[in-house]
Amino acid sequence: MSSSPPTPAASYYGQGPVLRLMRLGLALTQQLWPALAVRAALRLFGTPLPPRWLRRSRPWPAHWTHERWPFERASLTLYRDGHADPRAPAVLLVHGWGGHAGQMLPLAEALGQAGLQVLLLEMPAHGRSAGRTSNLPQFARALEYVAARLQAQGLDLQAVVAHSLGANAAAYAASRGLALQRLVLLAPPASPYEYTRLFARLFGLSERTRGAMQQRIEAREAILMPQFEPPAVGPRIGMPTLVLHDRGDRINAHADGQAYAHAITGAQLISTEGLGHMKLLQDATVLAEVTRFVARPLRPD
Repeated sequence: MSSSPPTPAASYYGQGPVLRLMRLGLALTQQLWPALAVRAALRLFGTPLPPRWLRRSRPWPAHWTHERWPFERASLTLYRDGHADPRAPAVLLVHGWGGHAGQMLPLAEALGQAGLQVLLLEMPAHGRSAGRTSNLPQFARALEYVAARLQAQGLDLQAVVAHSLGANAAAYAASRGLALQRLVLLAPPASPYEYTRLFARLFGLSERTRGAMQQRIEAREAILMPQFEPPAVGPRIGMPTLVLHDRGDRINAHADGQAYAHAITGAQLISTEGLGHMKLLQDATVLAEVTRFVARPLRPD
């Protein structure tokens, strides 16, 4: 029996009978019909889990409203805090892969109490948003679209606070000129390319199948995976940046957060203990650190 630690992909997909069945099916398809195996792997890779129909929708606090915006072949859902002062600085919160806006509510409430106007974004194929599949490039495009649409409504973003894959997308969007005064990355993944390798290993895919899957993603999205990694995006991020990452995170390694903090000039890294990947979004100390960083006045130029 192997004593090696679980990979991020294994921690996300689990180790139950469904995973074993999918692994067997992909292995057989890879032998009998390689092109179909690539399409099936690509579909699985782009499908957020667990499926939305398995989740019970939880009631939101009455003061939150939501609106759905058409986006590409899916939609986006934007949540607004009805108690917020519409003249207050705006902060956009973004969930991670397989997540939903409700996971960001503790942070939203903390920022709201500090006098900020909080908005939460739900990505395609997540939560209330339409769509069956999504990916990192689409996350980044959605961020740019939402920021532009809000700006057209007269609302400039003071900060984006994003978790996991949402943080990867936010860093990329910030490197492309997303107008922000502050950026907060919570447990960001550093390498989508490396994740495809972990995914392939978990499901028994050959390097040929994995490479074909990557090529299809890059060709369809018109971007290469290394363009999302810290050495590529970090030098182009000019706003103050805070990175928070737990040392025991089993989804995205602590080293991923360190890579962003190293690549972004002046970035601050806060390392936590015992929170893992998700409790980071609820911990009182983390909420206070993020609120303090986002809400403090900027120094004049």
